[in-house]
This record gives sequence, C-alpha cells and structure tokens, in this order.
Amino acid sequence: MLKALFTCTLVALTMQTSTRQIVTAGPPPVGPYSPAVKAGGFIYLSGTLAGSSGAPAAFADVGTETRRTLERMRDVLVAAGSSLDDVVAVMVYLTSASDFQAMNQAYRAFWPGDPPTRTTVITSLVVPDARVEISMIAVPRGGERVVLLPPGWKKSPNPYSYAIRSDETLFLSGLVARQGSDNTFVAGDVRAQTRTIMQNGGELLGSAGLTFRDVVGAKIYLTRAADFVAMSEVYGGFFPEAPPVRATVQSGLAGPEAVVEITFVASSSARAAIGTPPSGLPISPAIRSGQHLYLSGMLGNTPDAAGDVAAQTRATLSKIDETLRAAGASRADVVDALVYITDASSFGTMNDEYRAFFGGDFPARATVVTPLVAGDALVEIMVTAATPGPGAGGSRA
Repeated sequence: MLKALFTCTLVALTMQTSTRQIVTAGPPPVGPYSPAVKAGGFIYLSGTLAGSSGAPAAFADVGTETRRTLERMRDVLVAAGSSLDDVVAVMVYLTSASDFQAMNQAYRAFWPGDPPTRTTVITSLVVPDARVEISMIAVPRGGERVVLLPPGWKKSPNPYSYAIRSDETLFLSGLVARQGSDNTFVAGDVRAQTRTIMQNGGELLGSAGLTFRDVVGAKIYLTRAADFVAMSEVYGGFFPEAPPVRATVQSGLAGPEAVVEITFVASSSARAAIGTPPSGLPISPAIRSGQHLYLSGMLGNTPDAAGDVAAQTRATLSKIDETLRAAGASRADVVDALVYITDASSFGTMNDEYRAFFGGDFPARATVVTPLVAGDALVEIMVTAATPGPGAGGSRA
C-alpha cells in the first residue's frame, strides 16, 4: 500500500493459513494492507513511500526520497528473514519522468551488482507530494536467485537485470522495444513495438528453458488507451490458447519513444487456466501454477455501478471471490494485490469496501492512480494467491 512502512521496533510472524505468514514491523499499518506477506517461497512487500504515518516528509529531492524508501523496505525484509540481496522483482512508480535518472542514481547504490528485475512507470500516487513508490518481491535468505542473460545480450545500462529465476518461477523486467544486443530503440507504432517486446520476451524465456506457453502473468502499460486493440492483436498471436492473466492500464513510460511496456512472470510448474477468457481478448481469468494462483485485473464497471466507486469496488471484489473459489482458493489465500484507481479522491471509498472484503490479515498491496483502458471503469484490482493446491511443486515435462 501507499502508506510508509515503519522502522522495525517490534517484529512478529503470524501464521494465517498453511501457506501464508503476515510480516509485521513496527506499529500496525493505518490502512488495509500488511507490510509484507511470506507465501509460496516468496516475500511480497507492499508499495512503500519514504515518509512515515502515511504522509511524505519534505524530502529535498527524489534521490533522497528513493534512498529513504529503500531503507524502510530493507528493514521489513530483515524482519521477514530476507535482505535486499534476495529481491527478485521491483516495481517503481514515479510521478515524473524527469526524476528517472536521479531515482536511478540513488537506487543503483543499493544493488552494485546483479540487481533485481524492475519495471518503472510514470503515474500518480495517492499521497500528495510523494514522488516515488516502490513494491518488491523477494526470496527468503538462502533462496535460489539466478540472474539470466541470453547469448549476445548486453547487461542493461540501468540498474536492473532482465531476468531472474527462482526455482520454478521466472521474473522478467518491464520490456520496451529495445535490442538486447546493443540497447538501441526499435522505433515504430504500437504494433511494431509490441512485436519487438514479444520477440525479446521469447529470448529471455528461452534463457530459462521456457516458452510463451509457460507465461502465467503480464502487466501492460500503454501511453495511449487507443492503442489497446492493436497491442492486443499482436500480443494475442503469441498466446493461441490458455493465455496468461493480464492487467492493462494507461501510464507514462520512462523512455520518451516508448508507447508500450510489458512485464512477464513465467513458471515451469504445471500450469492450468481457470475460467473463460473474455470474448476477443487474450486473457485468462486465472492461472494456477504450482502453489501460486494468478488472477487477471478485475473490473466492476457494470451498468448498475456506473460512476459509483463503492459499487464498482464491491463488484470487482465479488469477481475476485468467484474466481478464487473456482480455483479452489479463498480470499484468505491472497498474498499480494495491485489496485488501480482513476481518481485519488476515491481512495477512501475504495479502501472501505476493500477492508470489509478482507476483514483483516490483509495481503500486501500497492495502490496507484492511473487511467484505465475501460473508460467507464473507476477501479481495477489484480491479485496473487498462494495455496498448496493441486499440482503444487510439479514441473512441466
């Protein structure tokens, strides 16, 4: 979530289900989220700001703000039995593209070698005056963390690795239309850029012995909502059946030439699609892979809920509940959530419905403000769950 995480003064790991541990560090969070959740071999850290008590301090620059945010997250990782060296995936939300290089400079100091995968997008944050929010996924201390690079590729000049494998799961950085061999940008419209991204994704998957059949989840960021159909047509050609879960929103990107960025998660575990894809869209409602259950971004923009954030949030959470149950899981198994809202003023209303849905023992969460592709939608929620369900731990032949 957006509220800052406190310096560790009191640490407790409380078992909530057979697979999930809530990590608490310092005073309880003021919002419906947990600082971190351990489950299924990973640690999910909520979106974190630099300031305390939900309001950012008056930091002089984004570099200082980035350092303070990462220091807070480091404390939570230690409480969870991990460290910054064990982080496999990072999501950075910046409010201004002009802050990208200063954020990078501060960020780089925390990972002088083999940094985690990373996606950075330009969007608004719920807390006024905050310039950066960061969420993370890490492995427990001693967990497998292998950095991969396809033959002929150069390391990124920015502080992130293109791909990291941990046991059966592969995390990819946010991909834009750049050549892996020399980092040059491949210009073109959204179709051309999407095709280049997918080709690069295929090479990165191949470095782990995987293919697009193994992709379980994608997050897509478009600079123009009008590009949604064209992007989907190219993207869908790589997933002729049982496509991964997906959420697509409109946001700014750090590179001025890029019009689309895509982040993938893949797995070598046995993979099962759950539910019927929406007509004409390459999206599965849910994918179960080993212990992990991935759900697509859900919307509640029904005619009865038009213009009503509370009603749309309830409808969205109801869809999530139905999808979890269809997969043999429950809301108690949710470990991580990403909430997109279109207006910061709706944050409290969304929170009230969200809090009532989970009731307590909340998953980790990040909430950002961004336009949604569906013009009448006010909220979109994407979740990940962890259960010892069918096929847990099994690898695909």
